[in-house]
Amino acid sequence: MDSIHLSPRLKTVADFVPLNARLADIGSDHAYLPVHLLLNDKISHAIVGEVAKGPLDNAHHELKKRHLLEKADVRLASGLSAIYDEDNVDTVTIAGMGGILISNILNAGKQQEKNFETLILQPNTDEINVRRWLTTQHYQIIDEAIVQEENHFYEIIVAVIGKQQLSDLDLIFGPYLRVAKTPTFVAKWQKESERIALIFHQLAAAGKSDTDIYKYWQLRYDQIQAVIS
Repeated sequence: MDSIHLSPRLKTVADFVPLNARLADIGSDHAYLPVHLLLNDKISHAIVGEVAKGPLDNAHHELKKRHLLEKADVRLASGLSAIYDEDNVDTVTIAGMGGILISNILNAGKQQEKNFETLILQPNTDEINVRRWLTTQHYQIIDEAIVQEENHFYEIIVAVIGKQQLSDLDLIFGPYLRVAKTPTFVAKWQKESERIALIFHQLAAAGKSDTDIYKYWQLRYDQIQAVIS
């Protein structure tokens, strides 16, 4: 993968970015995503935020190699602190982190009164935490996608400022994903149900079939079967 040929995961994120957006990519690493968008004239400006110098240097090198330093600012900062008011950023992408970390980054930004029109988020894990944060902080999920790279499944969540109520199933499976029920979505949750079946076996072997933890996993297993059937 490079900035010309993005991975399926980052390509899906890129496809959701609005045309002519002023973008901030947080945790950008090599800046492949903003560079790709700039090269294709999809965004007007990019802020590249990194919390560590090594990834920041990687991003600067990629932008310089593609002759795009005039269209981007590369900043060493924690989370959304990389974005200044005068940047007029309207779209934020955060990809390739755990859902808890993404929620923490967004929450820290909220405490600094940083609000953005569009959030495009790709958590590697704990998607439920991201959806819960969005709905409690007055964001509305307007689209979702799921992609597979080798044995890994990645969900992309797109949200804009607004109000929305989600059911427990929406929080777990995604309000759009569970309706679309693509083969990739089914494959992800089939894999998870197989993992839970192993947990059942381990709990039963330990004599814990009549415990709260067993009942928790039984509920999750039943929810998965109901959604993917």
